[in-house]
Amino acid sequence: MNPKVDFYFQKAEKWQKELELLRTIVLDCQLTEELKWGVPCYTFEGTNIVLIHDFKEYCALLFHKGVLLKDPKGILIQQTKNVQSARQIRFTSVQEITKLKATLKAYIFEAVEVEEAGLKVELKKTEDFPVPEEFQDKLDKIPALKKAFKALTPGRQRAYIFHFSQAKQSKTRASRVEKFMPKILEGKGLEDE
Repeated sequence: MNPKVDFYFQKAEKWQKELELLRTIVLDCQLTEELKWGVPCYTFEGTNIVLIHDFKEYCALLFHKGVLLKDPKGILIQQTKNVQSARQIRFTSVQEITKLKATLKAYIFEAVEVEEAGLKVELKKTEDFPVPEEFQDKLDKIPALKKAFKALTPGRQRAYIFHFSQAKQSKTRASRVEKFMPKILEGKGLEDE
């Protein structure tokens, strides 16, 4: 156990018992406990294997390369359609976790084997994601916008594409594009100040 991580388990209000049980199970697998992204992250020889996190509706184990796991029990969940590599196993009770203890350990050991084998997730490139028509129209009409967008990092480009695409109505997509054009022209990402 890493004392730097203790606060995460102590501050938990809703899922404290579940999180502590997950911690025990993961540590039984001889992984190193670290604090990354403000949550407990478990590594093998410096490589991220799994992390523990909690939400309003559930707590979860998140496997960094979960998409490469076999998942014979069909319990791995893709958080959103844009998540390419990571997969979660969600829990809402200590009983659920206890029932799956052996399975969880098997998944963790398989995740370590994936790392030892050097397997990589083939991630989609930014250009593989469809650009919403409303944004593409602006890129075609405003050369400075196109140049500024191309100069952004691939992650920032994807964040904008995802944000614009999530709106269901064309009017909303167009409004989002208008709102964020100044940031793009300044070379800033969606979340940058």
